[in-house]
Amino acid sequence: MSKKMAEAKVKVDRAEDCTIDEAVTLIKESAYAKFDETIDLALNLGVDPKKSDQMVRGSVLLPNGTGKKARVLVFAKGEKEKEAMDAGADHTGSDDLIEKIKGGWLEFDKAVATPDMMGAVGKIGKILGPRGLMPNPKLGTVTFDIAKAVADLKAGKAEYKTEKAGIVHVSVGKVSFSKEAIIQNIKAVMDSVLKAKPASSKGTYIKRISISSTMGPGIKVDAGKFLAAK
Repeated sequence: MSKKMAEAKVKVDRAEDCTIDEAVTLIKESAYAKFDETIDLALNLGVDPKKSDQMVRGSVLLPNGTGKKARVLVFAKGEKEKEAMDAGADHTGSDDLIEKIKGGWLEFDKAVATPDMMGAVGKIGKILGPRGLMPNPKLGTVTFDIAKAVADLKAGKAEYKTEKAGIVHVSVGKVSFSKEAIIQNIKAVMDSVLKAKPASSKGTYIKRISISSTMGPGIKVDAGKFLAAK
């Protein structure tokens, strides 16, 4: 462990479960990397992701963006391809892009497709799926409203999905963001995840909340206080 990491850990270890405000303050104070670290929100949910009816998945437009410029690819033809280009998509096309991806090219962060393209896009599902790049109607990335989909992704639309242990990870900004901006983003994610609670989920839904920066230790947030405040 580096000296700076050790110093940051000491600060965090002294803190018990914090409020969101206290946790974000600690994150900003303990960040030490020479680059602008990403802030990650982790939620441990009371769901069993092995059960299809308890999978929590969704997307949320962060009010202050993610701090990262997403490279957006759009699978579309004709007028919809032109619409994608006009909206600021980084890559557009159809069969040509599919062949390129089959060859190993993956220089994009988000993918959008018009519904009529999904039959062809499904052929590369085994490539896109494991990387979280497969367009999905539930996330608004399979749509004929291409301009809005591209604009949202460029503005900072974040996607989330429960992992095997029932944990959701979402990037909520950069250390350089103001404390208020980070908190607004966190609250937007929390609102979305709460609304996405499966009807079959029983007991405590939000079990644990923690926040961390790229190089820093995790800081536990008092889930009870946060939910009570809401």
